[in-house]
Amino acid sequence: MSESKIVFADGASYEQMMGVWSRLVGSKFLKWLSPADGQKWIDVGCGTGAFTEQIIQDCRPQEVHGVDPSGAQIEFAKSRASRKEAHFRVGDAMNLPFETNEFDASTMALVIFFVPDPVKGVDEMKRVVRSGGLVAAYAWDMFSGGFPLEPIQAELRSMNIEHPLPPSAEASRMGNMQNLWINAGLRSVETRKITVERIFDNFDHFWDLAFFSPALKPVFEKLDAITLNNLKNATEKRLTADSNGQITYAAHANAIKGRS
Repeated sequence: MSESKIVFADGASYEQMMGVWSRLVGSKFLKWLSPADGQKWIDVGCGTGAFTEQIIQDCRPQEVHGVDPSGAQIEFAKSRASRKEAHFRVGDAMNLPFETNEFDASTMALVIFFVPDPVKGVDEMKRVVRSGGLVAAYAWDMFSGGFPLEPIQAELRSMNIEHPLPPSAEASRMGNMQNLWINAGLRSVETRKITVERIFDNFDHFWDLAFFSPALKPVFEKLDAITLNNLKNATEKRLTADSNGQITYAAHANAIKGRS
């Protein structure tokens, strides 16, 4: 495995694969949070705005601000948001462009392991919420088979082919995430494992969506045709199709919440 940089430059491609997975987890995550209506939210690392829209639909907020370092992702988010409660801007999770105590709830959806310094990221999430405000996040469990592309990554490991991990992948471990929240001085810290399933029409459906994911597309592009075909065949053997050829695959994320 490698910790080379994963670049999110294509909002549409990201949405087709990871955006769908994010919404599946996000729905269960928001139900677990059980927030009050009419609050002011910040979605740190909002990406395409998929989770931001879920906040609007499920939590009836007063307003939501989405921040992401990728200008391309922010532009995509702006193009899809149809509700006046959403405001998007380019920003750094380790130096949020907002005042102290500005929000009621601060969230990170599949982001904590991309923050170069997760300690600073959590501190910033805490800083921008009021006393008693909610600070919460979820992340794919990168080391216990939770990532939606784990079948491919498992084969990459077995073939000794380097592939990028998020720069702070260790933050996805439940214990490490819990320590981040506790060490930031957050109170009433709770954790939960969230498991979701997705159905693919067939293996090619799964493979084609994965091919354009920001995590794996650069890897695939460097492989020769024979190696790529071997990787594809080996991955297919890891997935079980039903009598109609459909594949049901489960992924899981570690979630955490606490109060400022």
